[in-house]
Amino acid sequence: MDNRTTAPRAVVIGSGIGGLTAAVALHRRGWHVTVLERAPSLRPVGAGIGLAPNSLRALDVIGLGDEIRALATWQGDGGMRTPGGRWLSRTDAQAVADRFGDPLVPVHRATLIDALAARLPDGAVRTGSPATLADPGSPTGDRRAVVTTPDGDIEADLVIGADGINSAVRRALFPRHPEPEYAGFTTWRVLIPAPEQPIQPHETWGRGALWGTQPLKDGRVYAYAAAAAPPGGRAADDERAEILRRFGTWHDPIPTIIAAVAPDQVLRHDVRHLTTPLPAFHRGRTVLLGDAAHPMAPNLGQGGNQAIEDGIVLAHHVPPHNDLGAGLAAYSAARLPRTTGIVRKSARVARLLTLTGAPAVAVRDTLMALSRFGPGLALRTFDGIADWRPPQHTYSDRAHQHDEGGVRR
Repeated sequence: MDNRTTAPRAVVIGSGIGGLTAAVALHRRGWHVTVLERAPSLRPVGAGIGLAPNSLRALDVIGLGDEIRALATWQGDGGMRTPGGRWLSRTDAQAVADRFGDPLVPVHRATLIDALAARLPDGAVRTGSPATLADPGSPTGDRRAVVTTPDGDIEADLVIGADGINSAVRRALFPRHPEPEYAGFTTWRVLIPAPEQPIQPHETWGRGALWGTQPLKDGRVYAYAAAAAPPGGRAADDERAEILRRFGTWHDPIPTIIAAVAPDQVLRHDVRHLTTPLPAFHRGRTVLLGDAAHPMAPNLGQGGNQAIEDGIVLAHHVPPHNDLGAGLAAYSAARLPRTTGIVRKSARVARLLTLTGAPAVAVRDTLMALSRFGPGLALRTFDGIADWRPPQHTYSDRAHQHDEGGVRR
């Protein structure tokens, strides 16, 4: 029997990490899921993402955690440096796993997107399909949500707005709420082929700027940079030339990485965040997750990780044929306080990045160096974040668990 004739229907607007995580988790719980993506393909924007222990445990719920853990590359030391190369603090890979129960795993975003999409039925993802929320629906009664597409309207029992920081779904649900604001800095991201010499992971902090380097499992290197700058800026020549001007005199291997980048392969984006939290993450039969719900500065590396958490927690609270209104309220109650705290903590760390005065930078660097005398000091920043565990439940479709190795506990 085709369960699509009886299963409740969920429509996900946006095929980013959070949207696909929610789609897979809902599918495993018995929902008929359709993902609508405006872009012509699932090619993600952005080069890499660091998956922290909290999101690895979330991915365990959909049978993907161990596949991602196998991509871990960090062995031995990493840490924070000055532009001249001096180590401010070192963090051992094993210390992260010992404290939080799992490693930090840097992956290419495309790797994660492909792994998530592979866990959905054929035809569940529709690319080249822009969608607009026409009616958020009512969680009680028969009024379903309505999504408008070029191929016609779709009625759904649940609509998930996973359409990113510029979310049209968020504006439709909360039209009077402030929009995300500029965080005071811009970012660049690059991906280079495998270098001849291995590179240690590190993050280097200068005056109003930072550079981070993360080796990937396939040998390539993901690097990111950030600098205090007016919003809307662009290089007069190209962004590779811009990062060379800003970071080309910093310690090795930063100049080597910049030299290996093609000028048209540098991604630049202004950073915006929503420090005034939404009143809720849902209205009617429509719910928000990821950057659509709580865009944050990237300084704690938790944007994508929190989107993954969102998708898993949402599926936990809205099993098919249960009280949808109560489930969505429980989702908001679970996610709003947690993500608000992380947005605000990320904003505080971001303010450290934008320091440009010599005395303030010296104080900042001294505080970072204190971790030399207390190996766990730097890791304590992630207490209450990386040690999160997903809510426990039993899926109704046990066949999925059998096929995909069950749920890691």
